[in-house]
Amino acid sequence: MKEYLQVSKVINWNHPTILQLAKQIAAEQPTSTAVAKACFEWVRDEIRHSSDYKMNPVTCRASDVLKYRTGYCFAKSHLLAALLRANGIPTGFCYQRLSVRDDGEPYSLHGYNAVYLPEVGWYRIDARGNRQDIDAQFVPPQEKLAYAIRLVGEVNFQNIFAEPLPIVVEALQSYSQWDEMLCNLPDISLESLEQYGLVELPSS
Repeated sequence: MKEYLQVSKVINWNHPTILQLAKQIAAEQPTSTAVAKACFEWVRDEIRHSSDYKMNPVTCRASDVLKYRTGYCFAKSHLLAALLRANGIPTGFCYQRLSVRDDGEPYSLHGYNAVYLPEVGWYRIDARGNRQDIDAQFVPPQEKLAYAIRLVGEVNFQNIFAEPLPIVVEALQSYSQWDEMLCNLPDISLESLEQYGLVELPSS
């Protein structure tokens, strides 16, 4: 479980601004699960999704997501992991493969988190940000993510990674403008899943 608490260049939870916010969010929460929910709701609601709000710059490192108050789904998952790890709560990274326009190709990865809760074990949460057609919530043991798998070619992956996928980090660090990133969202073809260690989650 130690790897799900580690500091890294991207998940730099030892940054002073992250430590301060993590402490502030946790201050009035009675349990670690309550802390996890409060951190989730803060990132979901206070950090604006880059393409929803057409905001620059494209962010990646957790402290930068907090500084600029914007990020794509991946970046928001980086900040949420940092806040949770700063509070001693094990947190990992999960991915889906989704149709960008809900009509087949092109596809893109979508990033979110899994948090370890004493009562339920690993629990998946998606802080990408709600809107009229999205309602992601923290209601364990029920998982209420932003997106459901509906089309051929879309996939839920069962992996819980301790660090973000390198292909995701590389994409976020390659572009500074939200619209450039939107045209170059990272994807992994179904034929390449094994290369990245991705395992499809069986349909329920």
